[in-house]
Order: sequence, then structure tokens, then C-alpha cells
Amino acid sequence: MTKVLYPGSFDPIHLGHVDVIEQASRLFGHVVIAILHNPEKHGGVFTVEQRIHLIDGALADGHCAGKYSVKAFPGLAVDAAKAADVDFIVKGLRNSGDFEIEQQMAHTNLAVAGVPTVYLPCSPERSSVSSRFVREIAQYGGDPSSMVPSNVTAALKEIFS
Repeated sequence: MTKVLYPGSFDPIHLGHVDVIEQASRLFGHVVIAILHNPEKHGGVFTVEQRIHLIDGALADGHCAGKYSVKAFPGLAVDAAKAADVDFIVKGLRNSGDFEIEQQMAHTNLAVAGVPTVYLPCSPERSSVSSRFVREIAQYGGDPSSMVPSNVTAALKEIFS
């Protein structure tokens, strides 16, 4: 079975993330969703524990049920990849700007840890979704429900109400 690491902050998970996770679960045997965080800093809207809960809720009934695990890792994606003993790192691409940034990281990760990166294009309808936009929309009273799973919409409303 091939195991891949999908790293990110997932603050919060959105439908673009779900799209990449579902693609990766179809292509590979198991997806380790790695919540990267700095234990020295409290940052973000959701705690790491809340993010784990939101990810599990978002994926529980989907196509990748039973084909993923969620773990929190401090530090770098390459360290998480080593700790999780994965074959590849998976990254989603929305546009050419993402490719430029991800290509630099992929080369560095390969040189430092010997772990190759696989890119998965997001669905066209998800190409403008980002966690930052979701947080800003929710913070200012907008409705992010077209960009996030329903459990995340509820959690955002609770925080920003």
C-alpha cells in the first residue's frame, strides 16, 4: 500500500482540501493528513484538536472514509513525512502561482529528506478557495458555506457570531 502525506495548517479545512484528499485516496492507499503547527505559538482560528475534529467530520461520510488518518506534527513537512513513513508528499495546485511556490518546496524536500512530491490539480470550481479567504468571510459575517463542509460552516458561525 502506498502512503502519502498531505501537509497543511487546515485552519479550517475547506472543499479544496477535501477535493485533494479524495483524489489522493483514490490514487494511493492511504492519506496522512498532517496538521503542521508550531507548538511554541498559539495561532489560528481553531486549535489543533478542533482542526482534527473538523477534518474527521468533513471526511467521515465521503469517498475516502477509512483511507486517511489525521495527525498533528510540529515543524517541517519533511520531518512529518519521515515520522509518518510515507512514500510521497501530496500537494494541491490551484494555479500557476501555487506551482511556482510548491516546486521550490518540492525540490528542497527531495534534497533534504529524499521524499518526492506529487501534485494534484484541484477541481476548477475550487481554484479560488483558500483557508484565509474562508476565515475572512466568516469573520466579517459572510457565508462561507459554498467553500467549506457543513460542519466547518457551523463551527465558524459559532466562533464569529
